[in-house]
Amino acid sequence: MPDLPPFDRVHAPLAHWALDRPQQLALANEHRRLDFATLQAQVHERAAALDASHAADHRLIDPAASTLDQLLDFLATIASGRCAAVGDPDWPGPVRAAVTRQLDGLPATPPADGALAPFYVGYTSGSTGQPKGFRRHHRSWTESLRTCVDTFGPEVCGTVLAPGRVSHSLFLFGMLLGLWTGGGSLVQERHSAARTLATLADGAASVLVAVPSQLLMLLTQAQRRALAPITATRMILISGAPWARAHTPALQALFPNARLIEFYGASEASFIAWQEADANVPTAVVGRPFDGVEVEIRDRLPADDPDASGRIHVRSAMLFSDYVGSPDPATAAIRSDDARGTWLSVRDRGRLDEHGRLWLHGRENRMVVTQGRNLFPEEVEAVLEAQPGVLAASVLGLPDAVRGKRVVAVLKLDESQHPADPVDHDALVARLAQACRAALEPYKLPRRWWIAAPGHWPLTRSGKTDHGAIARAFDTGDGQEPPWLHATS
Repeated sequence: MPDLPPFDRVHAPLAHWALDRPQQLALANEHRRLDFATLQAQVHERAAALDASHAADHRLIDPAASTLDQLLDFLATIASGRCAAVGDPDWPGPVRAAVTRQLDGLPATPPADGALAPFYVGYTSGSTGQPKGFRRHHRSWTESLRTCVDTFGPEVCGTVLAPGRVSHSLFLFGMLLGLWTGGGSLVQERHSAARTLATLADGAASVLVAVPSQLLMLLTQAQRRALAPITATRMILISGAPWARAHTPALQALFPNARLIEFYGASEASFIAWQEADANVPTAVVGRPFDGVEVEIRDRLPADDPDASGRIHVRSAMLFSDYVGSPDPATAAIRSDDARGTWLSVRDRGRLDEHGRLWLHGRENRMVVTQGRNLFPEEVEAVLEAQPGVLAASVLGLPDAVRGKRVVAVLKLDESQHPADPVDHDALVARLAQACRAALEPYKLPRRWWIAAPGHWPLTRSGKTDHGAIARAFDTGDGQEPPWLHATS
């Protein structure tokens, strides 16, 4: 593991590695390769151009540029002392214009300690359709990068493959991780499971940062092509959504020498908890808190039950600065202060067990009250998504005169498994219902099932299932079911 200096800003490693290992790979995509000396020179040149043009304190990185150029522009922006806002290339024109106006209207950033100066504005999907902007200062991410290296050790210091968009904070973090450690970073202009497997197989990268859907694509591709185990990969960092642990043995068989690390965090809080992927660990367990992260459970329901689910609050040096604009108060993170410092909750609910493990039950704005009991859809979705043939699930509570809310399930199937032999939906649902009965209490069982038509699965701009859009599809006012869903028995 390299002996890392105490870098105080996110871009600080560039100058260090440009002197220490100037000809070593720093950043590459399918078409271009930059060593550390070249990367530092290009970042310095672009930063000087921003100064000469008197660019604004907050500037939106062009989301239409290539992934590599977006990252170069990001580094140049923060190296110039400015704050880089990273938008999604899929934003419609009016959304991008609104974000630009919002950034233009921000007050000038007051002089601050360099480590506490804002460097990054990221965006998550807003409940009203307008992206929710969150702002980070350098120290929050330098602490995150340091924590990553201290926790995971030498294996995380190799070349990092981050096959996602700069607008997704997980992949941006992965790209910066390779620059932080001096191992270098590889990016993809368009995600390709085949290219990812080839890159890992030839040893060009030893660390993979991925969301669960990408890993499932890798497993499917490897199975179809009967690939041999990939032995050069040393670490896979998994986040962005719950990992379906039933697939852990297959993933470990494909990457026999890799540590499979799941971590739970948030855009506003960075790292919270982590664990080695293990098919035998209960689905709701997300691991133990990282060193330097304190976790408290508050507002339990019911309040007199110490083992009941409550709102998760965290305290660490990795918390975000503030929101840009006025986010929906029902979904915005909650800050609170006491004698120990500032605490943050992103409105996730869970509990800590006697072993110090954090259990994540779900987001409070998705909680369904059915038969007088609290149900977190994420628990049911995890059972469904672990079953063969199910790519994604959305569990909802629809109005019911008797139960208050009736639990229903909407499924996205993997129709490609047997393209010449259509899936028997009723038989599949019968199998899924049996799996739910074996794993869940009766009040959590779906009462109705729908199958989404191919190509009609709503996603947020970060690539996650858009549960809100699916719920709104049922709220037609005339009792009609969405035309892109097929009801089963």
